[in-house]
Amino acid sequence: MSIEGRIRALDGPFDGPGTGAIDLAALTGLPSGACRFLGAHGVEAARDKIGRATDIVPIAGVSLDPPIPKPRMIWAVGLNYRDHAAETGQDVPTAPTLFAKSPGALIGHEQPIVIPPHVTQPDYEGEVAVVVGRTARDVSECDALEYVAGVTCAHDVSSRDHQFTTGQFTWSKSFDTFCPLGPVLVTVDEVDVGDLTIETRLNGEVVQSSNTRELVFSIPKLVAWISQGTTLLPGDVILTGTPAGVGAGRVPPRWLVDGDVVEITVGGVGTLRNTVVRTPG
Repeated sequence: MSIEGRIRALDGPFDGPGTGAIDLAALTGLPSGACRFLGAHGVEAARDKIGRATDIVPIAGVSLDPPIPKPRMIWAVGLNYRDHAAETGQDVPTAPTLFAKSPGALIGHEQPIVIPPHVTQPDYEGEVAVVVGRTARDVSECDALEYVAGVTCAHDVSSRDHQFTTGQFTWSKSFDTFCPLGPVLVTVDEVDVGDLTIETRLNGEVVQSSNTRELVFSIPKLVAWISQGTTLLPGDVILTGTPAGVGAGRVPPRWLVDGDVVEITVGGVGTLRNTVVRTPG
């Protein structure tokens, strides 16, 4: 997790009473920024020293940054769950459908999603996000997880009106605050990325529920595919796609409104929670 730009590790469950955050840069002597820390093999260095940590701060009431506050790149994948492709009336893709989201859209856990006045059809998309841990280029599918630092929860907030009118995924999904990420990054050795449950709740109602077993293209396949001729750097983020149940797929459509609370839970990771705020206009 990141607090005030410094990467930290929890000494207990995220929502546990009295849980604190360990300053990993102070512990290891490595850079405090998440991308540089990962690039310096910080996770491995911290494992050997975590039991001797003394710089621990309580996380109760602390504002959390996204786990990776300033990634160089955010990749995203469309139609990567079979049921989501079906609800949109499209064929299951034969190759990953890639687009990008602006890093400037990132916000953290419990920070507001602000809908600008010109967006009339804001929609939710719960996703599992992958964070690259090592420089990767032309990696094989069987080796891909060696280059992954971990996974976290993501919300690919989408402006359907602009997406459907212009056909431009990147712009319509990159407005400020349209990429909540968090609350924590769980290292890839602690979870099975091929068997992660994902659930999205809107004001407490379950609107999406699936498992990464249902991905069209697995996480190793995505890392291998994107790295073909393209260098992935530590801290780069990959949003792996959303399952069925989005607002645009409902009859009538269910768009986000002022005051909505969206919670995205990934098994073994935690719950990302954000409230929707509509900008007057």
